[in-house]
Amino acid sequence: MSSPEEIADTIAGFSLFADLPAAGLAEVTHEFEELWFAEGERILRQGLTGSGFYVILDGECSIRIDGTERAVLGRGDFFGEVSILLGEPPIADVVALRPVRCIHLPGPKVEGFLVDHPRVMYRMLQALARRFRNVNRWRS
Repeated sequence: MSSPEEIADTIAGFSLFADLPAAGLAEVTHEFEELWFAEGERILRQGLTGSGFYVILDGECSIRIDGTERAVLGRGDFFGEVSILLGEPPIADVVALRPVRCIHLPGPKVEGFLVDHPRVMYRMLQALARRFRNVNRWRS
């Protein structure tokens, strides 16, 4: 288990949290919980209820739709936000490709967190726009 200071130091380098001052980073460490997943463990299951918003601190995850890998996420990337924001089950499996360490915010707390941290919400929207653009390129 990492200390809140260690987690704050780690996320300080992530673009998602780049606009937060030190006090804001410390607040994040108290709102999120640290979770660990073993290699091969399914973190989210396609079609089942999403459990929250995850930010990868270490490791890599495969994003799989109907068993086909669509992307690999790593340090600083996040997932789970779409099903939370839309109130729908995840559209993909998220599987740990090697041991993964994340911070996690339960679904019911995501809206309040984003409203309280509009710069994080803006950074999240930018990342989602990039993902959307990439999906459109794949379809072309």
